[in-house]
Amino acid sequence: MKASYHKYILDFKRASGTSRGVMTEKETWFLVLENEGKKGIGECGILRGLSADDRPDYEEKLQWTCANIHLGKDALWEALIEFPSIQFGVEMAFQSLQSENPFLLFPSGFTEGENSIQINGLVWMGEEAFMKEQIEEKLAQGFHCIKLKIGAIDFDKELQLLAFIRAHFSAKEIEIRVDANGAFDSNEALYKLKQLTGFELHSIEQPIRKNHTDRMAELCKITPLPIALDEELIGVFSFEEKEKLLQKIKPQYIILKPSFVGGFRGTQEWISLAEKYQIGWWITSALESNIGLNAIAQWTFLQHNLMPQGLGTGALYTNNFDCPLEVFKGELWYRKELDWAFDFEQF
Repeated sequence: MKASYHKYILDFKRASGTSRGVMTEKETWFLVLENEGKKGIGECGILRGLSADDRPDYEEKLQWTCANIHLGKDALWEALIEFPSIQFGVEMAFQSLQSENPFLLFPSGFTEGENSIQINGLVWMGEEAFMKEQIEEKLAQGFHCIKLKIGAIDFDKELQLLAFIRAHFSAKEIEIRVDANGAFDSNEALYKLKQLTGFELHSIEQPIRKNHTDRMAELCKITPLPIALDEELIGVFSFEEKEKLLQKIKPQYIILKPSFVGGFRGTQEWISLAEKYQIGWWITSALESNIGLNAIAQWTFLQHNLMPQGLGTGALYTNNFDCPLEVFKGELWYRKELDWAFDFEQF
């Protein structure tokens, strides 16, 4: 078996803002396996400044992975415990290689086009007019759940945007999730959570920065609004550490990005613990290309979670790969009659 890795820069159609800044491009890495004339592909989706494996030795670890691909998926997963995005790429590449079609990793009613996955529509941070434009666009597209990135503009303006949605749509018609990406000051967080309660929100992601576990646990205990952990899960590698974190903070939800939490196996560990402690969960992509998004979506369908998932990021880039995934009326569909526009020979 041969393995190689390849860097690929994804270009955003429109600069996309979070509380950590504005992104115009996103780096990703593809892992390609070849055995007896067959090829498989995995995506190592890293987000600089956020991923636990954003380290100077990242490319060196990709080289090591390719040189030791003979160890197999399970041994490599263990060896790559501090490189969750590479764990994910390895899992995906092996699954792709052993599949009849390298892009049909987990056959199901979803890949047959019989069933869809409910997803949320993502509204990026930006100036008030831009955010309002995005909100109106998502509502017109038929989304029943939208997720707003908050924490970058004046909080009162963000409250006005929420009031704008609720003036036109009730909580039964549109579910609203907000994501603060850790932007709230620890001392002001509860005050802001209380201000948000009037809008009948589903939940708020990561109100304060990660690693303030005492304060986060306190907030989860007294919050008037369900809290979902996101960044808090990054860099928590062992099963024992995961369990300790959930036991301490006791969040209402956790949000799982396979590229950040150790691929399918790491995600499954979090799911098993969440269910043990009656914590809700859903899965989202982490701005991967359609290669990674496709694998995440196919696997997510098999988890039978009926909540809206965060898988609507395929149309963000100018140089993504055309694929059978299509968003229609707030749902992700797999149109099996559509082909992939991907050439293994380019790598």
